[in-house]
Amino acid sequence: MAESLLSYFSVNTKVYSAGTKPEKVNLFAIKAMAEMGSDISKNTSNHADEYANIDFDYVFTVCDNAKEMCPIYPKAKQMIHHSFTDPADATGTEQEQLRVYIEVRNQLRDYFKAFAKNKLS
Repeated sequence: MAESLLSYFSVNTKVYSAGTKPEKVNLFAIKAMAEMGSDISKNTSNHADEYANIDFDYVFTVCDNAKEMCPIYPKAKQMIHHSFTDPADATGTEQEQLRVYIEVRNQLRDYFKAFAKNKLS
């Protein structure tokens, strides 16, 4: 979700996405993003180690687990951490789990929109 949102708000910026435990894109994330008109169903999950040698301007971590396990990016100009609830930990009915994904999506949307406006404009 973060990759799609940051890409949307920073049109002229190349955005990469990776995780510390890559897995198939979550169906609830796909549904939450589809509500906004963004199709992430074909996105893939890469391991953060794959990008260790890229000269990034910014590297974001969006959950505390990722921050703790994230590899060091010596070429990154700035490492930025903002903790969001990990929606994969949501429990309950499908509707309740989807609601958590939508809440986190909205938080990510607001965060990356503000970041792009303040740092990339």
